Amino acid sequence: MSYEKVLQARKLLIGTKQAVRALEDGTASELVVASDADPELTDAAVEAAKRHGIPVLRVDSMKKLGKASGIKVGTSAVAIIR
Repeated sequence: MSYEKVLQARKLLIGTKQAVRALEDGTASELVVASDADPELTDAAVEAAKRHGIPVLRVDSMKKLGKASGIKVGTSAVAIIR
């Protein structure tokens, strides 16, 4: 399950803008996107991941993704850093 990958990751960048930055500079190894997030927010990150050949994992809940990331609010995307 992707939540476990997020929980076990040593370093994360939380949020779409930071995830896109990590994808573009080559430091991200995977992108985790919440399915209930607005596609307008996540499309840029998903496209950047596809462009760079980085796997995109989907989870069902922004709230659960935020919790797994160690924050108290939901998040639409998280980049797992190498």
